[in-house]
Amino acid sequence: MPRALFLTAPLRAVLLLFAAAFVLGGCAGFTREPVSVSVAGLDPLIGQGLEMRFSLKLRVQNPNDAPIEYDGISVALDLNGTPFASGVSDRSGVVPRFGEAVIDVPVSVSAFAAARQAWNLPGAAASGELPYALRGRLAGGVLGSVHFRDAGTLRMPTTPGWGG
Repeated sequence: MPRALFLTAPLRAVLLLFAAAFVLGGCAGFTREPVSVSVAGLDPLIGQGLEMRFSLKLRVQNPNDAPIEYDGISVALDLNGTPFASGVSDRSGVVPRFGEAVIDVPVSVSAFAAARQAWNLPGAAASGELPYALRGRLAGGVLGSVHFRDAGTLRMPTTPGWGG
């Protein structure tokens, strides 16, 4: 009996090793390139109270050979390193493989966030640049959520001086 135990233990170890290699090799096939997300538009919506509301249009580009199915989206926008707008949507859809889609997300800007940005705007106007950061997630799908980030600098328009 003890001799049989010694024969089955190495067999189990070898089977576990092959199973682990198979599972890890299978997970490597699920890796994907990060999606590219950019702001395609911003349309005003009717606000409530002291908040402003916008329809944020996001262009999502999928550089992968598999479509991305989503069932909900969340997004947050920072301006000048401080939170500015955020929003969620329960819309579902598909970003096609090697394709793109435009997704509408309603976002809210609180009066305090707008006042904070107005207070900091003279500093940004002096440098002529306004840094932004966009982050969010496409929820759901077979392979889980897809997180995205985009950051850059908005160039402020130059205003001509008054008078001579």
